[in-house]
Amino acid sequence: MELDTSFNDKILEIIFESSYYGTVIVDNNGVIRFMSENYCEFLEADQNDVIGQHVTNVIENTRMHLVAQTGNREIADLQFLRGTFVIANRIPIMDNDVIIGAIGTIIYRDLHEWKNMNNHIQDLLRKYNLYQAESSQVNGAQYSLTDLIGISSEIQELKEQVKRLAAGDISILIRGESGTGKEIIAHSIHQNSDRFDRPFVKVNCGAIPEQLMESELFGYEEGSFTGAKRGGKPGKFKIADGGSIFLDEIGDMPQYLQVKLLRVLQEKEIEPIGAERPKKIDVRIIAATSRPLDVLMEEGNFRKDLYYRINAFELYIPPLRDRPEDISVLVKHLLKEVTTRINKRVLSIDPDAISFLNQYNWPGNVRELENVIEAAVHLTSGDVITPTNLPDHIKQPKTRENSLKQMMENTEKSIIEMYLKKFNFDKRKAAHALGVGTSTLYEKVKKYGIKQRP
Repeated sequence: MELDTSFNDKILEIIFESSYYGTVIVDNNGVIRFMSENYCEFLEADQNDVIGQHVTNVIENTRMHLVAQTGNREIADLQFLRGTFVIANRIPIMDNDVIIGAIGTIIYRDLHEWKNMNNHIQDLLRKYNLYQAESSQVNGAQYSLTDLIGISSEIQELKEQVKRLAAGDISILIRGESGTGKEIIAHSIHQNSDRFDRPFVKVNCGAIPEQLMESELFGYEEGSFTGAKRGGKPGKFKIADGGSIFLDEIGDMPQYLQVKLLRVLQEKEIEPIGAERPKKIDVRIIAATSRPLDVLMEEGNFRKDLYYRINAFELYIPPLRDRPEDISVLVKHLLKEVTTRINKRVLSIDPDAISFLNQYNWPGNVRELENVIEAAVHLTSGDVITPTNLPDHIKQPKTRENSLKQMMENTEKSIIEMYLKKFNFDKRKAAHALGVGTSTLYEKVKKYGIKQRP
């Protein structure tokens, strides 16, 4: 018994309407013959009104009529529609090798779920080392969130913050002591953003001589000064156009360049040395510092207007001494990494050696821990690292003098914490009440690892 046409049409309608995707069908002239109700709701159009209209009158930026003419399918095309992006598929409908129309679907109403899926896939690829090498060759970013090792709640929350912030375009300031992993965070922000396939450029503001920094950052035009390269030179910002630039140790940037950087943030343009007019660029700025920018601003060495521009959101990486539960996890990871790199068979680390590592203060943080593990791997003659393989300063016994000093420091830390809480972490007021300079208080806060959450 054959099913009648109306029954077939009803079945198709149920299938299309029960699907999450918006669906449209056009004939070979580009005239809409069917549009699912959920697609109509997305377009804020009446289903009865759109039937019979040319698709270009209903769907902005559509290519359905072109697919219905050429017969060339278009899969996973990014289309701007009603103020957002959608992922669209367009497939020709054939009958005996004759194009009779086309069917199109919107896979996602916006990019939010697509980004989540894309980030999830990238995380899996990085986990199994299938993505990172190719990505690094394309955009210059080498690290991802899988390189930020730790089981502490602080590290887990930091990873979630990175994932949430990466999708936007706001400037981010990464704060933390030397060796905590600020560069890993910067790379991860880029890798998880929409700019992941565009350039990622790193600049260490403390490593470039001041007299060269302007040309390094903003470039120069041919003939702009004696010795200028023929054709000029693009600066780091120009190279990063469309992608992200990571300004490490931004607190070391000279003041006259802080003004130019502020213009980049405000006007989205750069002015190379010798250029007659500014040039528009599209760059996301990620900055990092291990120095207290608050103190630098009070001393007049860092512009307040620039600080508030780069600090649209602040990410704080806690020092290793404040998350001791991460030490054993990091040791296991670093041991595997080091032994693979130097091709030496060392399988584990003795529990007594772990105890020494746990009691150490780690002023150099993860970078210092990596150096200690590498030295221990070289020093051991067996396949287990023991306390004898650790550097002497790691095993330094706590003498009575050290205990007294520690007690005094603990007392000082408690007093500082009490005054900071009293003045709601206003360090200037707390310093005044304690009778010390603001810069002195900042050094004490840094020394004792007193936390002030961003």
